[in-house]
Amino acid sequence: MSQSLVKTNIAKPLFATDGINSLGFKKPEAETRVVVAMSGGVDSSVVAAYLHEQGYEVIGITMQLYDHGQALAKKGACCAGQDIHDARRVSELLNIPHYVLDYESRFKEKVIDDFADSYLRGETPIPCVKCNQTVKFQDLLSTAEDLGADCMATGHYVKRQGDAVGARLFRAADDNRDQSYFLFATTQKQLDFIRFPLGHLPKTEVREMASRYGLIVADKPDSQDICFVPNGNYKSVIEKLRPGALTAGDIVDLQGKVLGQHQGIISYTIGQRKGLGIGGGDPLFVVRLNPDQHQVVVGPREALLAKQIYIKDINWLGEGDVESAAKQGLDVLVRLRSTAKPAPAKLKINNWSIYIEMADGEMGISSGQACVIYGGKDDRQVLGGGWIAKTDQGLALEN
Repeated sequence: MSQSLVKTNIAKPLFATDGINSLGFKKPEAETRVVVAMSGGVDSSVVAAYLHEQGYEVIGITMQLYDHGQALAKKGACCAGQDIHDARRVSELLNIPHYVLDYESRFKEKVIDDFADSYLRGETPIPCVKCNQTVKFQDLLSTAEDLGADCMATGHYVKRQGDAVGARLFRAADDNRDQSYFLFATTQKQLDFIRFPLGHLPKTEVREMASRYGLIVADKPDSQDICFVPNGNYKSVIEKLRPGALTAGDIVDLQGKVLGQHQGIISYTIGQRKGLGIGGGDPLFVVRLNPDQHQVVVGPREALLAKQIYIKDINWLGEGDVESAAKQGLDVLVRLRSTAKPAPAKLKINNWSIYIEMADGEMGISSGQACVIYGGKDDRQVLGGGWIAKTDQGLALEN
């Protein structure tokens, strides 16, 4: 791939005019300092290489989020020991400054502990969103400002449009790589400071760029697991952090009749059918978890259908304020799982509680998950989102 092609395909700001560089600042690239959040993967490494090639003053920062010795044995996880090593080697190749910052205590408090407590509350958490919301886009961004950076850049697949103040967030051009679901909690102030140079590119082209730059991570697999959960065994992590998490209790139907016993609600997820140990009769699914009573509530498949989804801790990036939009019954698209396609819905309000009314309903929604709201032109703008507090699934069948 030629150098000119790479430069052409990286996103230019829509407001670009003479004298404004590709990151939106009215000064030469050499006088624009950019901190790149380097995870050690191919995406952030390409961002650092590309910006360095364009002549920006690039500083790489990698976060150490948990025990370095344990991390060395954990492959395919963001910010593990090998990833720190890879980020350092890429920085050496590019001849840019690179710093490793110890955020272990902050990460444990804001992400790992919250992960464990969320499961104990009967929720299904998304630690990657919490990490972006706290450690990466608060602490790391603050460090970038302390270093005198004009902006911070990451390798996320999401698009940012607008000037230096009042920027807007959009889904990535490649829907298969879009990461807007994980970035809904980005505040307006953070969005004004952060840049996402890969939002217009497919992953295949990013890997081609990595090869052209001679990066050692060009063929490195994408991280898949939750970084602090060895082999995907989240129950062992929670039990270690919160002894007694596997407290036994009853499995009950929607009317409260006891059907069996379980060995801890953290072992169950909404929509689960297998492994309930209550065979016989029609298929039953986990509809709700009642942590206060240590109950797993089960019901027929139709009990999983939710039409109303109440959300809390809303971050709003759309026009005006979220209450005004909800009072209008704004037509939107929402994504309730990271892998789901955005579905039609209305944003509404009831006694000051914001909720989503799904046009067709949604099956098996769990509290603790994210609800991301899209709208605007082509329904690709991220208007904001919040955390799912409760739904109406199963309620109609309880009476």
